[in-house]
Amino acid sequence: MFQINTRGPIYDPAAVQPMRDELTAAGFTELLTPADVDTFLGQKEGTTLVMINSVCGCAAGSARPGVTLALQNKLIPNRIVTVFAGQDRDAVDHLRNAYLPGIPPSSPYMALFKNGEVVYLMQRMNIEGKTADMVAEELTAAFNEHCTFEGPSVPKEQYDAILHAKACGSKIPKYSGN
Repeated sequence: MFQINTRGPIYDPAAVQPMRDELTAAGFTELLTPADVDTFLGQKEGTTLVMINSVCGCAAGSARPGVTLALQNKLIPNRIVTVFAGQDRDAVDHLRNAYLPGIPPSSPYMALFKNGEVVYLMQRMNIEGKTADMVAEELTAAFNEHCTFEGPSVPKEQYDAILHAKACGSKIPKYSGN
């Protein structure tokens, strides 16, 4: 149905690339368009973790480091995907409207789907004020309860090489379209 993004990014794509790289290095697949969202969330069997990435400080300090640590667990979701709020805007809107209806928008945000149904949510309000270890502990408990796919998402050596981007939105330049 959808093929291209109709709205450009809010922040300079080069400035947020390290925030994307942090997740893809841990094994995440980026969903850049509404069609990408449908492709992955249309797969109802098994488990899918969706992370709505963000430029905010709690994404940098807790959410991204926490989710990448949790994916070192012995049980993880079958699929791990991410969309970036303020960047892949059409994909994020489609995810929220089609797969998370009635749930207030927030970012960062993590949702675990099992057989097409949401079984676990971690919204921004559940992330703020927590350490990365606390986020990882909560996610790991959800993975242990709902997932059967063998982890980790990437070998320990690859995980250890991940550079966690510590910038937050107030320091990132807005995208000027050039």
